[in-house]
Amino acid sequence: MKEEIISKVEKVDFAKGNGLIPAIVQDFKSNEVLMLAYMSKESLIKTLEGETAWYFSRSRDELWNKGATSGHYQYVKEVRIDCDNDTILLLVEQMGAACHTGNRSCFFRKL
Repeated sequence: MKEEIISKVEKVDFAKGNGLIPAIVQDFKSNEVLMLAYMSKESLIKTLEGETAWYFSRSRDELWNKGATSGHYQYVKEVRIDCDNDTILLLVEQMGAACHTGNRSCFFRKL
């Protein structure tokens, strides 16, 4: 199983983003866009190995498991990659709020 995950991750182009790729997060039932985060190779591996989403915090310069502090976990239902192999789409079951402000989605304001 680990070799299969490594094989999948090796296809992802982390070079363009200096080791990080964008991860768009959508609700798996409604397709509502919940948030955008960044993933490193390690966070993508942890996500594929487990049940919940892992990201790389650029501000804290560390891995973080979404929900570990807040309880607002994202249970990953499907992981997709774009045509250029440099952006991930996570379809998740969101527990509670996705946004650190307490809103369900980070995209709650109109510009």
